[in-house]
Amino acid sequence: MISTQDWADTQRLWDYHQMGHTPRPCSVAIGLGSHDLGVADTAVDLYKRGMAPLLVFTGATSPTTRERMPRGEAVHYRERAIELGVPDSAVMVEPQARNTGENIRFSRDLLAEAGIEVSSVLLISKPYEERRAYATARKLWPEVEIVSASNSMALRDYADSIGDARLVIDMLVGALQRLLVYPAQGFMITQQVPGDVLDAYDRLSTGGYVSRLLRDSEGKPLNPDA
Repeated sequence: MISTQDWADTQRLWDYHQMGHTPRPCSVAIGLGSHDLGVADTAVDLYKRGMAPLLVFTGATSPTTRERMPRGEAVHYRERAIELGVPDSAVMVEPQARNTGENIRFSRDLLAEAGIEVSSVLLISKPYEERRAYATARKLWPEVEIVSASNSMALRDYADSIGDARLVIDMLVGALQRLLVYPAQGFMITQQVPGDVLDAYDRLSTGGYVSRLLRDSEGKPLNPDA
């Protein structure tokens, strides 16, 4: 049973992970691969609204998507987009990336090789990955403007759609930890994390929501203060 306090703390993380950007027309929309086909649906909606003339889907497979998306995340996203009416000519696939950094770098390189000039990117991710994706893109592709987007869902609705509320909380805690430790490793820009968000993160991680935390060689969760 998830307590009222745990839900309140999770809501703090959920709100922080979202950038609050207003979608606007960009050179290209990039959908980051994951288990969530909602990313592809959001990309299609934005394409049909005229927010980008081209969609790039990026992602190989992972332990959580191998069975559900055996042909690769980007390929399944592309198939979904075409099923929903996007012309094949408006979709590019980057099928090799296995993490957010590779999503950004490989998509950037794919577009450059195709001779497509990019000044702005509509970066589409899961709702709780917006800030991580933004921070990574700003580090690896600083010359373009990044506009974050995701499926507009309430936290409880998203948890219901995944079917495992505890896993969703674990994922939000893990995403926050990465925002804290990755800048020092050169993977993303540093962003200010408000005190109430840090307090919520500490309570949730102490309370056992730890399955998605990065760990050191001794199996202990990585500490950004270490």
